[in-house]
Amino acid sequence: MEALSSRILSVCLFVCLFEEQMGSVSLCHFFLFLACVVLDGINGQVNGWLNGHATFYGANQNPTTLGGACGYDSTVHAGFGVNTAAVSSALFREGEACGSCYQVMCNYRLDPKWCLPRRVITITATNFCPPNNIGGWCDPPHQHFDMSLPAFLRVARQGNEGIVPVLYRRVSCKRRGGVRFTLKGQSNFNMVMISNVGGSGDAKAVWIRGSRTRTWIPMHRNWGANWQSSVDVRGQRLSFKITLVDGKTTEFFNVVPSTWSFGQTFSSQNQFSSN
Repeated sequence: MEALSSRILSVCLFVCLFEEQMGSVSLCHFFLFLACVVLDGINGQVNGWLNGHATFYGANQNPTTLGGACGYDSTVHAGFGVNTAAVSSALFREGEACGSCYQVMCNYRLDPKWCLPRRVITITATNFCPPNNIGGWCDPPHQHFDMSLPAFLRVARQGNEGIVPVLYRRVSCKRRGGVRFTLKGQSNFNMVMISNVGGSGDAKAVWIRGSRTRTWIPMHRNWGANWQSSVDVRGQRLSFKITLVDGKTTEFFNVVPSTWSFGQTFSSQNQFSSN
């Protein structure tokens, strides 16, 4: 069944691209419908695609400010742009999901009124959609995306319904430039916000090393994408080591010069592979 559905999805994409060039989408809609039937028939779990729902929030807010529970002051400054989402507790994993990437498409077969066909968007998890414990969409075990309005409108129409069924899957994060380290805290309390992480995007463990300490010192997640250490590293060049949830580890040597001060952001020369 999985092999068959994978072939159908591949044919669907080929036909959609061909028809788009020819200025027609009728066959594309048929193949998209067929692919969705297969997907739905095996609970949407072909090639990592899963069933979920999506809403939008922050319609009256600047979409760059929706960094909330991950601690991103600006999603643009963090490297994510405006295609972001707050995710339910089933996906948030107490902040571990911050910076992870998902492909989301509206399930046109289930909701042709509000879903836009043939639209897939890659979003970054930058916030938490809290449960209300009375059966809300963000209550466990729901897998829900409360998307920024610009991201939502890439896959669905804005209307009174407000919620749409989606198919989603985890994907590798393709970032521009290096990993970004924003230095926060005061005195010997160091807190570093880590953003623009490639690969799986979600940090599992972080270490810091000063030019005089010379050993890797483990940091602890304070909240969201903010990691803390109580070792005094002021006046030292700083290096970092990050292990992602998928187990990949990369070292970032001398990212921060010894003249650093709290509030500054520095970017590494190297990055996690998106393969």
